Amino acid sequence: KMAFASHSHRDPSGTYTFSSRPRAVENRSKYSETTKRHYGNIMYDRRVVRGNTYAKHILPTTAQPDPAEIRRQQANRRRAIARKQSREQFRPNTPEALEGRKHTDVQTELYLEELSNIIATTDIECQTDPFLDRPATPLFIPAKSGKDVETQIEEGELFDFDIEVQPVLEVLVGKTIEQSLLEVMEEEELACLKAQQRAFEELRNNELAEVQRLQEMERRHNEEKERRIAQQREVLRKEKEIAEKIAARAYTQQYLAGLLPAVFTSLRRHGYFYNPVEKDIETNFFPWLMDEVNNRVERRYTAREILDTMIYDVTQKRLERFNEEETQPEKSDS
Repeated sequence: KMAFASHSHRDPSGTYTFSSRPRAVENRSKYSETTKRHYGNIMYDRRVVRGNTYAKHILPTTAQPDPAEIRRQQANRRRAIARKQSREQFRPNTPEALEGRKHTDVQTELYLEELSNIIATTDIECQTDPFLDRPATPLFIPAKSGKDVETQIEEGELFDFDIEVQPVLEVLVGKTIEQSLLEVMEEEELACLKAQQRAFEELRNNELAEVQRLQEMERRHNEEKERRIAQQREVLRKEKEIAEKIAARAYTQQYLAGLLPAVFTSLRRHGYFYNPVEKDIETNFFPWLMDEVNNRVERRYTAREILDTMIYDVTQKRLERFNEEETQPEKSDS
């Protein structure tokens, strides 16, 4: 289905024309959707519990489900699924079309409707009268209500200014004089208070100066006492150190009197004190002498091996020559 968006405009000649453009329309159901029924009377509402609620079995929030009940529910669910599958399996289906034929979708509704891909459209025009200008809105004037009344007051009828102003002037002058007297008394009182404050401040300053003098004197006394105590402690500490040093020196002399000979003897016995000539001979001469002796012994051993080898070679040659000389006479005799 298609719908048309209308557009109206006027031609330069003044003729009113109407045109529309095609646009897609949302798919709508043929019939109105059924609305959910809302119960107006709670007697027919299934959510309302009827009867005695005391006898109703309510499981606690922490109760565990029964395994047998769970297994029974699972078995019922499996049986329902199996029944559904069996019904779908044995449901009669449309047989396959014969060779050379094919199935075609047809309308089975009560009222047939012609189906066509070509949408029938028509153009419609209409002419309207020209619009008139709106007249100006008149000013709003509210309706008059009530009655107008007037009166005339002559001069001197209401009050006499010279007579009526006297009480006002008396009050103003009296209040002014009273306020002036109060201000003068306040100034005198403030002056007295300032004089008393100055006297009190002088007395307090004198007392503070005396207190500071006494505090300074006490501080000097305390400092002098602390200094004397520190000096005495320093003297006692030095005397104690001197006594400890004297005792330590005496003990050290007594302890070292027999320690030095024993230490020297032990060091000499362990070789810390040695003769330089003897040390030089042991560390320098003896190693050199042993190296020279070893070298000479090695050379002599090498010379002996060479001599033995030469003697062995000469002996072998003599033996071979002797064997050759013995074999030659035997050959000549034969």
